[in-house]
Amino acid sequence: MFNNLHEECGVFGIFENKTTHVAQTAYIALYALQHRGQESCGIAVNDDGVFRHHRGDGLVPDVFTGETLNHLGTGNMAIGHVRYSTTGGKNVNNIQPLVIRHIKGNLAIAHNGNLVNAPDLRKKFELKGGIFHGTSDTESIAYSIVSQRLTSKNTEEAVEKVMSTLQGAYSCVVMTATKLIAFRDPNGFRPLCLGKTNDGAWIVSSESCAIDSIGAKFVRDICPGEIVVIGTNGVKSIKTHCKSKGNICVFEYIYFARPDSVIEGSSVEHARMRAGAFLAKEHPVDADIVIGVPDSGLDAALGYAYESGIPYGIGFIKNRYIGRSFIQPSQDQREDAVRIKLNVIKENICGKRVIMIDDSIVRGTTCARIVRLLREAGAKEVHMRVSSPPFKYPCFFGTDVDSQDNLIACQFDTVKEIAEKIGVDSLGYLSVEATHKLADKSDCGFCDGCFTGKYPVEVPKEQHKDKFEEKMNKFSAYYQVLD
Repeated sequence: MFNNLHEECGVFGIFENKTTHVAQTAYIALYALQHRGQESCGIAVNDDGVFRHHRGDGLVPDVFTGETLNHLGTGNMAIGHVRYSTTGGKNVNNIQPLVIRHIKGNLAIAHNGNLVNAPDLRKKFELKGGIFHGTSDTESIAYSIVSQRLTSKNTEEAVEKVMSTLQGAYSCVVMTATKLIAFRDPNGFRPLCLGKTNDGAWIVSSESCAIDSIGAKFVRDICPGEIVVIGTNGVKSIKTHCKSKGNICVFEYIYFARPDSVIEGSSVEHARMRAGAFLAKEHPVDADIVIGVPDSGLDAALGYAYESGIPYGIGFIKNRYIGRSFIQPSQDQREDAVRIKLNVIKENICGKRVIMIDDSIVRGTTCARIVRLLREAGAKEVHMRVSSPPFKYPCFFGTDVDSQDNLIACQFDTVKEIAEKIGVDSLGYLSVEATHKLADKSDCGFCDGCFTGKYPVEVPKEQHKDKFEEKMNKFSAYYQVLD
């Protein structure tokens, strides 16, 4: 709607040593993870080896009613997923969790991330007769696990073999008839953590905020490359694919994660405040007030204010009832859509020199409209500070960064030119070096490929944004020629 970055997906899993209402627990947790995906969601329940699941387009409270949760019934395991599609597009068959019935039993899988080699994996299975129902890379992961399971003694062994063939980002939760298995790619691009309830149930979640929401306690992060197997005998860790530090997406701290989450030992809220403090040191300016663009710009604005000594204030009120499905029938309405989402508190802005903090600039169209709102409210000056470096390169690991053709930082040679384009008196971006210092209590590495063009793993040579389904269409055309 506003040409910003889109959230990641979120995964959740619970293993109980008794039969209980695990679907309701998963529902609450997905509510807490809603910020990671607002396009679709689903829950799968394991009741003594019998799988029941429900999925649909929309937000968690829209997809799950009291009736649907009752239909899912009770069980001892459940996994859930909230989705924003970075690959696969809007297709009902892409909604997760995916539930697979194969010769050795049932399997359900939920996945957060993006595989670099998903088209190659899919082609390999299709050439062997595999039939795919959707276009997401998660289906390729499921096929890979099932194919290895046929010659492995258990599912965790199959997962261990599969991880050598998967390239890119994947934080996954897999449910079988007897086990809950979580695994994270060796770079740890996307977060995944472990929790436990007071009565002994084990939890797996994309973020610790979901663990908090169900009254459980955070235990630890799942290590990059680690496989965690949860069963009746407790928790087992397999670390054959682990390496030293991993490379988590730095935008988890800047934008994606909820402020009350803790990732790799560091508070997300504190990381954003540190980003604002670094901005104040790197790009100081005389002003009367510091404001943030809701929501992820607020903590950074507070950090900027503390470091600079310039008063912090509320500049915008956000309409919480505008969803992604908001319809904009005409160009004029699209131009004015930002007014519906944000309203300026004029008494705080009029006649003042304003520092406006936001988490990113993608195309520049949205922030230009926001700047106009401040000008119309009587701002004397508008200085924009951004708590991330300029986007110059595509992301291949799950962040829906736009094509380089549309990125404003690729269209102009200097920051001054971008400032003129969006209508601010000055503009300053956070340095790449500063982003590596945001997680103050962690020694993890970071992926900053969308800023630097340097990626932790080999990526496709095509540097433009290329959707997975476009590649699938190429394969389909190839098969038609063979026919």
